Amino acid sequence: MTTAFEKTLDAIDGLHAQDPRTTTLKDGTTMPQELAYAQRMSKWLTPIYAAPGELLQLAVRAQHLQRWQVPREDYDKGRVGYLTWRRDQGKRAGETTARLMEEAGYSAEEAQRVAAMIGKKGLGRDPEVQALEDCACLVFLENYFADFSRKVEHDHMVRIVQKTWGKMSPRAHELALSLPMSAASAALVDEALGEA
Repeated sequence: MTTAFEKTLDAIDGLHAQDPRTTTLKDGTTMPQELAYAQRMSKWLTPIYAAPGELLQLAVRAQHLQRWQVPREDYDKGRVGYLTWRRDQGKRAGETTARLMEEAGYSAEEAQRVAAMIGKKGLGRDPEVQALEDCACLVFLENYFADFSRKVEHDHMVRIVQKTWGKMSPRAHELALSLPMSAASAALVDEALGEA
């Protein structure tokens, strides 16, 4: 018999798989971008948080749920537009995940807890929300940082690394420093942390 957790996870991954954008994995296969991102998030959870419960696992898996449906370009340029877009995305992903959870048999309270984690409510105070944020930062550093840094002005990129670092736990710092990086990426991290 399928559990509520398995039903919800399948439903989340089903929505991720609808992402029309694809990414090429290290083995040369392609996958919907959002599904790849979600799997990368889940991969980092156990190194960050020992024995994560079902609710945290679902929140981590659903953090970017259907993000492609509301492009960043639909919002104003600059920091305020970015923060508004990110907040709205978190709210949408949380609401959708909560609905999927209730349909699968979770209580309203459990569903709202996951929505709150996805919305990053309690960041810095709630260990589970911190674990979700740590996963997101590590996924960025491992998979997207090098390409992103080639598109962003150098001083701005230094500030992004500093802000990312400031949101991470000591355990995530340790894991981040063990990531393989190109010489250019490593130099950028060194510069950012030297100025932090």
